[in-house]
Amino acid sequence: MIPKRPLLCERLGFLYCPPWRVQGSSIAGEGTVVQVPELDVVFDLGWCPRMVLSSPLVAISHGHMDHVGGLPYWFSQRVFQKMGVGRCVCPKRLERPLMNMMAGWVPIENQDTPYQVQGLEHLEEVDLKPNTRLRAIEMNHGTASLGYAAIEYRSKLRPDLAGLSQSQLKELRDRGDEITYRLEIPLLAYTGDTQMCPNLLRREFCEAPVVLSECTFFNPNHRDRARVGRHLHVEDLPELMEAWKAKHVVLLHVSRRSSLEEARQRIEEVLSEEDASRVHMLMDHRRNRTRYDQQLEDSGQSHPKMVDGVAVEP
Repeated sequence: MIPKRPLLCERLGFLYCPPWRVQGSSIAGEGTVVQVPELDVVFDLGWCPRMVLSSPLVAISHGHMDHVGGLPYWFSQRVFQKMGVGRCVCPKRLERPLMNMMAGWVPIENQDTPYQVQGLEHLEEVDLKPNTRLRAIEMNHGTASLGYAAIEYRSKLRPDLAGLSQSQLKELRDRGDEITYRLEIPLLAYTGDTQMCPNLLRREFCEAPVVLSECTFFNPNHRDRARVGRHLHVEDLPELMEAWKAKHVVLLHVSRRSSLEEARQRIEEVLSEEDASRVHMLMDHRRNRTRYDQQLEDSGQSHPKMVDGVAVEP
């Protein structure tokens, strides 16, 4: 008897939440890797699809294997393909263990792969892009865990100085007076794995136009599972959606215990119609493709030409 062919590889999820692309894969206990190319960042790296090599920074939320297992390969491939040394940020407690993990590969591969690992404490930041920084925010999971927020910094003229002439402003500057203040604008936030906690209601999450949030459990009988694993349950969403102003909330880390249709049904049961319309699931390929097709149609763009399943330029 001829054996069956293997199942198709896991498809990558994709959503366009203007101005950001959100792409990758996230299934509870199996692997999470979420790239936002426009911000040059990958959140978690349970495995390493080729596309994420283009981002020079990985932000690890916590040390579970399904969130960090692809990190050594990512470091190695970036160097191998001459893309520069990869940089990883992580909870401070993970800094030394991740460096030890990389050191463990040296005798295995008989080569020393260059890498950068930087541990962060709550509210510490690193540069992402010009005028944009990534802020670490402590979460509540079964091990040390961070969420992250991309923050844009802008300098604004002090309101009390509005109306002054350029010469008057120059005079104040020359005198040593500070004539501007720093404005922080949340661009995008990522919860990582966490249960409900006060930091999810911080300004970085409440004001970000796009929030990437875990939501592992949907079955009403799985509240205890969520508590034990310190994960979010769909019944936590009403409080979060009331606080979060985000136009787009992308749910990640859905457990295979719930089908995507069951999960969508539960979302619509616990949320208002308006709030439910703001919620997307990264791995809901059919619904996301329909949404993307509509975005293309609304913009007047045509569908890309496909060759062997790959989009090519016309």
